[in-house]
Amino acid sequence: MNKLIKFLSWPIVCGVLAAIIVLQAFPSLKPEGVGNFTPLKNSSSAINSYAPAVQRAAPAVVNIYTSKTVQQKLPPFFNDPVFRHFLSRNNLQQRERVERSLGSGVIMSAQGFILTNHHVISEADEILVLLHDGREALAKVIGSDPESDLAVLKIDLPRLNIIAIGDPSEAMVGDVVLAIGNPYGFGQTVTQGIISATGRYGLKLNTYENFIQTDAAINPGNSGGALIDANGRLLGINTAIYSKTGGSQGIGLATPSDLAIRIMSDIIEYGQVIRGWLGVEVQAISSAVAQANQLSNNNGVYITGLAESGPAHQAGLRKGDIIARINGQIVGDGHAGMNFIAATRPGEQVAIEIIRQGKRFNVNVQVGSRAQ
Repeated sequence: MNKLIKFLSWPIVCGVLAAIIVLQAFPSLKPEGVGNFTPLKNSSSAINSYAPAVQRAAPAVVNIYTSKTVQQKLPPFFNDPVFRHFLSRNNLQQRERVERSLGSGVIMSAQGFILTNHHVISEADEILVLLHDGREALAKVIGSDPESDLAVLKIDLPRLNIIAIGDPSEAMVGDVVLAIGNPYGFGQTVTQGIISATGRYGLKLNTYENFIQTDAAINPGNSGGALIDANGRLLGINTAIYSKTGGSQGIGLATPSDLAIRIMSDIIEYGQVIRGWLGVEVQAISSAVAQANQLSNNNGVYITGLAESGPAHQAGLRKGDIIARINGQIVGDGHAGMNFIAATRPGEQVAIEIIRQGKRFNVNVQVGSRAQ
């Protein structure tokens, strides 16, 4: 029996070795489902620490402290003329108190321009900026845009660290992101998460909305801080949270960096944001109307109103017209079209695809300037 086993063992071993060699040389011969593991792209260099990204970006993120003096409200009976006369005769002044708040900002240029949120610095009497390296400076407000909730500050300090800029248009749901800011005044803090959604709008937070949504923890004090990618590049300015408690509940919103930079450039150059304007009021069409006009369910708006002598009115557009595309781009439910026109410089022409009584045609419209 032992002789038989020894006699058969060598052919078996040789057969197994031969099979392994053949399968390595011809992987297509592998049975389906056996050994079909495909490693993730770049898995050999998988990131196990985001410290390099933080080291690149953190020096460009600042803490912002603001203060403003407010008058305390007097009880209603102090409005009585007799009490007012008594107060004035005895030189009793209405009490004042100082309100303090905090936020974050991002250094965008060597000249000291800083992006932050409008609500962080609104009505502030004094704005103090604390840098990552411990230096501090009083900041001047260059301009503010409530419609996007962005503001531009300037400080005069040498050797400033400038943040690297990323491309929000290439950001994808599932990408890792980091939020850097000053939550609750703790000092600079970094939180990590992913991009949960892009192009969020309709939240009624701002007039112009196109948010990056993230589950990276964003809390009060993070406003105006940086949302960066895994390489330390700026993707957005942290702007708001959706919360029923006031703290992070996994829904944070950031204004994309490309939009923020365009607004910053306008504020620096013109003192205000320059936005295009057509002079139309629109309403999304129903799915039945979309189908009847061979449009996708998510595209197309009715013109429900026209500003007299506005750009659209002068170009011959009418109430009831359906706008399908602007310069070849779909308008969606109106939001995408509004953002496109807002980003167009006044004086430029756009081709608007109109559907009127079932007929399609293009109308060239010279974009006007939206009143501030």
